[in-house]
Amino acid sequence: MPPKASGQGGRTRSSISILIVVGLCCFFYVLGAWQKSGIGKGDSIALEITRQTESSVECGVLPNLNFETHHDGGRIIPKASNTESKVFKPCAEKYTDYTPCQDQRRAMTFPRENMIYRERHCPAEDEKLRCLIPAPKGYVTPFPWPKSRDYVAYANVPYKSLTVEKAIQNWVHYEGNVFRFPGGGTQFPQGADTYIDQLASVIPILNGTVRTALDTGCGVASWGAYLLKRNVLAMSFAPRDSHEAQVQFALERGVPAVIGVFGTIKLPYPSRSFDMAHCSRCLIPWSGNDGMYMMEVDRVLRPGGYWALSGPPINWRTHHKSWERTEEDLNAEQSKIEKTAKKLCWDKVSEKGDIAIWRKRINTDSCPGWRDGSQPEMCSTQDPDDVWYKKMELCVTPVPRVDESDEVAGRKILPFPARLTAVPPRITSGSVPGATAESFREDNRLWKKHVDYYKKINKYLVSGRYRNILDMNAGFGSFAAAIESPKTWVMNVVPTISEQVSSLGAVYERGLIGIYHDWCEAFSTYPRTYDLIHASGVFSLYKNRCSEVDILLEMDRILRPEGAVIFRDEVDVLVNVKKLVDGMRWDTKMLDHEDGPLVPEKILIAVKRYWVAGSNSTSSR
Repeated sequence: MPPKASGQGGRTRSSISILIVVGLCCFFYVLGAWQKSGIGKGDSIALEITRQTESSVECGVLPNLNFETHHDGGRIIPKASNTESKVFKPCAEKYTDYTPCQDQRRAMTFPRENMIYRERHCPAEDEKLRCLIPAPKGYVTPFPWPKSRDYVAYANVPYKSLTVEKAIQNWVHYEGNVFRFPGGGTQFPQGADTYIDQLASVIPILNGTVRTALDTGCGVASWGAYLLKRNVLAMSFAPRDSHEAQVQFALERGVPAVIGVFGTIKLPYPSRSFDMAHCSRCLIPWSGNDGMYMMEVDRVLRPGGYWALSGPPINWRTHHKSWERTEEDLNAEQSKIEKTAKKLCWDKVSEKGDIAIWRKRINTDSCPGWRDGSQPEMCSTQDPDDVWYKKMELCVTPVPRVDESDEVAGRKILPFPARLTAVPPRITSGSVPGATAESFREDNRLWKKHVDYYKKINKYLVSGRYRNILDMNAGFGSFAAAIESPKTWVMNVVPTISEQVSSLGAVYERGLIGIYHDWCEAFSTYPRTYDLIHASGVFSLYKNRCSEVDILLEMDRILRPEGAVIFRDEVDVLVNVKKLVDGMRWDTKMLDHEDGPLVPEKILIAVKRYWVAGSNSTSSR
């Protein structure tokens, strides 16, 4: 009898403790909201949040979200929100791989000269799809890295054309229900590892000097995939062309890539960004347009950076017959490339076999070819990073002046990983308006704190569950720096309307990669290419500029099924966002700022449910 009585008393004390904890949580939450508002507005907002989200026994716990992966086509577990909201219908199955600004049908209406038809051409307002892009039937969660480098589920990218067209070049093989990527390429039949070793015999790839690379016309991005184990991040791009799904394959493998092309518009990257640029039979006419494309490479290449070219016309004496071109034609093409390289003041450091390598000089004051008055026309633009929809020019982008002949223009950058946390030279030199060394360090401290909180919310953040991550408003890249890991990579997007749009150059100086973009338009990628999206201040930034619905539908398009989104914004903004996404087959939960309910900034966590074309609903349009 005594033990029984003791147990009852224990349960009573336990119940009282739970009631006290719950009561204190609710009391301080409402008190904080009331104190913040001053006139009662915070009370109504707090009540609205409380009404729309499920309560939990412990403050800040997310009991209704499931971050687990889905491999067998079954149904996701989380409960749907009870909030009434507009329900967005799925698009027709034919839109499974829809890329709004690189739509094939729209592209064919534009001129083919200089690849204009392969550039970004976004739909007009009345042509936008306002429905949910479905995943293909049988879609499964991609393999975890590094297995994903070598294997992709056929159901996720059901296109076999490359396995036929590139069969003898070891790009990709179809084996049962998966594609296998042996790591080969047109110019590296012995594999990307061997090819990269050849480059590394000339270029300092292994010691952290080369950290960021640009792969033009990347194919399925095997070069970038194999650079990753050498701690080099490659920004790979290729057009959406007759070879279906090159970039889609790359992203499905877990390799950074975007849809892009050398056409008439400047590349969406800052000047002096990349430590290395690369073309392996990328079919870009480097000798054409009076060397304009090489001038664009020069713009994005860091002083002292390298450009590697393999394939036509390099080693034309050996290959001209197999290329079915005349010796005279190939010799003339290489001569034009050499002439442009000299005009750009690049030094040719190696030509061995099928690979030629040039190095951009560390400053233009040390260019001997310019002392005799043969200096090329210099671009007159005030801001070499103002590139969004700007036309390429036949001119050389100036680099910062130096005081000594051995000084690196724009200042020397530390090897990686030391450069990740060092103050970027663009900030110390005052090139980023409003940014100082101290504000940069404070930004780092702040985002480390934020990310530590994210890890408590979602334990899978740095586990490898999320391989491809997109930061929609990256600033200095401190979110990416805080989660830097071989298990993941971050595409740092700096919106073109941001007050600190010039910060993307500093992101690259940290050894991270990113791109300019305007979120009023679709992103240059295929559907279902990101595992996690981070949206900090995005909807406040774009308030009254374009439709919140369009931005959210674009996020849904590029997010994988069972992928997650972390929103961070003002509470009234997030209440409205939550109301919209509750109609998009996402499960959501609102949380306080890590510093407590007194802070008006809140966090909204969302998980996209698993569903495929034709499941539980009818198609629209």
